Amino acid sequence: MPEFVRRLRERIAAAAARSGRTAESVTLLAVAKAQPAQLIRAAAAEGVRDFGESYLDEALEKLALLQDLPLTWHFIGRLQANKTRPVAERFAWVHGIDRLRIAQRLSAQRPFHAPALNVCIQVNLAAEAAKGGVSPADLPALARQLAALPRLKLRGLMCIPPQESDPVRQRQWFAQLRRLQEALNAGGADLDTLSMGMSGDFESAILEGATVVRIGTALFGPRGQEPDSDP
Repeated sequence: MPEFVRRLRERIAAAAARSGRTAESVTLLAVAKAQPAQLIRAAAAEGVRDFGESYLDEALEKLALLQDLPLTWHFIGRLQANKTRPVAERFAWVHGIDRLRIAQRLSAQRPFHAPALNVCIQVNLAAEAAKGGVSPADLPALARQLAALPRLKLRGLMCIPPQESDPVRQRQWFAQLRRLQEALNAGGADLDTLSMGMSGDFESAILEGATVVRIGTALFGPRGQEPDSDP
């Protein structure tokens, strides 16, 4: 794993440099769903500190096994109302808020001794029925509502765009999300996070301003296996 982490960081740094930014401006969020705790521990040994999970029961088991490590845990994806409490209590970030009700539950269930829960709104850029996310038209209203909740900190936007192999088309989707964030900030929001880009398109996302890239396969390989080729 050390070689794969190094090469992945080199690619992130190169893309950041092309966009006129430093490598430190982009957070590598290791998507560890369906990966065993020992691989997370191995990645942590190489300096990876941010890890994302989508399967709550599995995630809680790994949080318990890895509680000795100084890791930041992110919940990624659509969250069911009956599972908000453990996320509010145990995670530092939630990527994928697209409903006010879920945000309200997270705010009410966030422990008062904990810092505010960092959240990103998921935007469904292509109106894909199989994906979660608020529409661009409904985004401003939801952003205003979330910003008013007391135990949450609205940090930015997140997207899972249509899968594209052409970097030009990849960048078009990410540019759209960036423009949505710019419009919100122009209206008084204070968003600093663009959670966009995965293993197949993270360089295009960085070129359009991504501050968090969510990398799974390029870092861990298929379930339970390290990658057997360059990330």
